[in-house]
Amino acid sequence: MTESVAAFGFSRPAFYEAKAALERGGLPGLLPRKRGPRSGHKLTDDVIAFVQEMRARDAALRPAELAMLVLERFGISVHPRSIERALARQGKKRR
Repeated sequence: MTESVAAFGFSRPAFYEAKAALERGGLPGLLPRKRGPRSGHKLTDDVIAFVQEMRARDAALRPAELAMLVLERFGISVHPRSIERALARQGKKRR
C-alpha cells in the first residue's frame, strides 16, 4: 500500500479518506459534493404562505418590502432575492 500511495502522489491520510468515501458511497462517493444548504432553509412553508398572502392582499409589494414583513412577523432576516426566487418557484408549481 505504501508504494501505491507514493506512486499516485497521495498522502496516507488522503488515501484513508478516499478509501472511507469509497466504502461509504461507492464510486459516486469519491466525487466532490456541493457545499452549503440544499434549499431555502429560512423560507419554511409558513413563511412562504405568509408571503403569498401578503402578495395576494397587495400585488404591488416588492420583495424588499416582503422581506421586512417577514422580519417583523417571524424575526427572520431573508434576502429579497430569496423571496423573489421562492415566489417564482411557487408560480411554476401551480402551472
